[in-house]
Amino acid sequence: MLSTPERNQEPTWLVIIRLLRWHKPEGRLILMLPALWAVFLAAAGKPPLALVGVIILGTLATSAAGCVVNDLWDRDIDPEVERTRDRPLASRTLSVKVGIAIAIVALGCAAVLAFYLNPISFWLSVAAVPVILLYPAAKRVFPIPQLVLSIAWGFAVLISWSAVTQNLSQPTWLLWGATVFWTLGFDTVYAMSDRADDKRIGVNSSALFFGDYAAIAIVIFFAGTILCLAWLGIAIHLHLAFWSSLVVATAGWIWQSVRLNQQDLPNSAYAEMFRQNVWIGFILLAGMIFGSF
Repeated sequence: MLSTPERNQEPTWLVIIRLLRWHKPEGRLILMLPALWAVFLAAAGKPPLALVGVIILGTLATSAAGCVVNDLWDRDIDPEVERTRDRPLASRTLSVKVGIAIAIVALGCAAVLAFYLNPISFWLSVAAVPVILLYPAAKRVFPIPQLVLSIAWGFAVLISWSAVTQNLSQPTWLLWGATVFWTLGFDTVYAMSDRADDKRIGVNSSALFFGDYAAIAIVIFFAGTILCLAWLGIAIHLHLAFWSSLVVATAGWIWQSVRLNQQDLPNSAYAEMFRQNVWIGFILLAGMIFGSF
């Protein structure tokens, strides 16, 4: 962590990159993955490259906007949390006006990209915006805000799948269910590192809601992910590569579940497991692509 004088010497563009979390790509990639799962599965492994590009840029713009909106909501809370106190809006390195301007630019970029999509996908993109904007408020009033985040993540599946097929079918909803369960799992893991701070300042999280049963809840969420993906694989006749990737993913989630039950697990372990889920997501993506042929 840089000292205060060093932070003050940071160029503005670097501070903006930190605001957008582009210096921590795992958070951007983990949103992009369900969107890529959907576009490749809906297109039987061969989506148009232009559409893949739009999906990638769209998820980058959307996640950037979500990060800024979250930090605007939490600018007075983040200084009280060890993990977030150094964020640009929390540390007052950037002003609220600059934060709002950057959020508008990011949402504007996402809107421009959405016009490339068909009407169903476009209106799904519009429907996702209120969920993204209100997620930070959910932490104050809803006992399991990670569910709101999971629904926001799920829009990536609906938008990308319908961008290929122009409809939402049973396989779409199976992948949506897998994404919601997966997001509940990995974000509850992530929230476990903030339990002490969140409880002290009165912020809700699934990790606090489930309390001593948080590890069990995570097992259930990952099990739900596996079941939805297995059902999807059967429904659309995916081949060996997919099933091999699902076995690897299942092994990874089992290992994480066992580790979560260890005593005195350091806080750094939760962020490590969050990053591992990015790799698990890419393994599944590879299996979905090659298992579609």
